[in-house]
Amino acid sequence: MAQDYDSPRNKDEDEESLQELGKGSQNSSEEIDDDENAIAEDYELPGADLSNEDASVTVIPMQGDEFICSQCFLVKHRSQLAYMDENGQPVCKECAA
Repeated sequence: MAQDYDSPRNKDEDEESLQELGKGSQNSSEEIDDDENAIAEDYELPGADLSNEDASVTVIPMQGDEFICSQCFLVKHRSQLAYMDENGQPVCKECAA
């Protein structure tokens, strides 16, 4: 249905709609759980003390078909080798670009 925005407004309708909006906001605020402590417990801040935490990581040694890039110091597969620099050090394709 088209709305004629130029027609005069009825104040009674405006007041009723405002009251309905007020009731709706009151109902929605009751449904929201604003226990900030419960929300904050789920987040870990950067720089938190993790000295009591155990970190178990399996370290796999560098394979024969891998190299360490002399620019970014990442272990790459030999298919990522771009060239050997003047000192004979390998450089990966990403660093060569």
